[in-house]
Amino acid sequence: MPDLTLLAVFLPTFFFVSITPGMCMTLAMTLGMSIGFRRTLWMMLGELVGVALVAVAAVMGVASIMLNYPELFSVLKWVGGIYLCYIGVNMWRSKGKMAIVEGQQISRVSNLELISQGFFTAIANPKGWAFMVSLLPPFISVERDVAPQLITLVSIILFTEFISMMAYAAGGKSLRIFLSRGDNIKWMNRIAGSLMLGVGFWLAMG
Repeated sequence: MPDLTLLAVFLPTFFFVSITPGMCMTLAMTLGMSIGFRRTLWMMLGELVGVALVAVAAVMGVASIMLNYPELFSVLKWVGGIYLCYIGVNMWRSKGKMAIVEGQQISRVSNLELISQGFFTAIANPKGWAFMVSLLPPFISVERDVAPQLITLVSIILFTEFISMMAYAAGGKSLRIFLSRGDNIKWMNRIAGSLMLGVGFWLAMG
């Protein structure tokens, strides 16, 4: 387990980073608005698995190899970004599995699709890799067993990431409730679609 003094510094540092708007937080808010809070939990599951993978890889030194060969990110970034943009365009046009349709429950998108979105958004973000490489190693003591320290730090990362995504998803759901008063379905789709397009461009061009 890491030193308690280091944990006291690590906790607020990573919580601040997690709560700051980013690709995954924007995706959580968008899905919270379009498919609801509970369904968004599936995306969060995939995102947390991706974040854990990146964190472990950063400590093991895999991330440094990935960062030295940025072309390895290109396929994931572009495919993921194009897919999210495709979803965003369909939502903007009030079409597709994630579009909000008046009088219908949103359940057409599968849980596996949501998990995949979260996972690929997390692992295809070069900034996430770079951040883990710079943040985690200083908190790992070579004088202690690495495994318990890594488990503790990754658990903290996943907890703070989950809390932050839930807050954004809840905000998206609240926005949906607010906008659903009156004839605003079209505008809800356009707002959610625009946010999804933004995440797609961010992922592809980041």
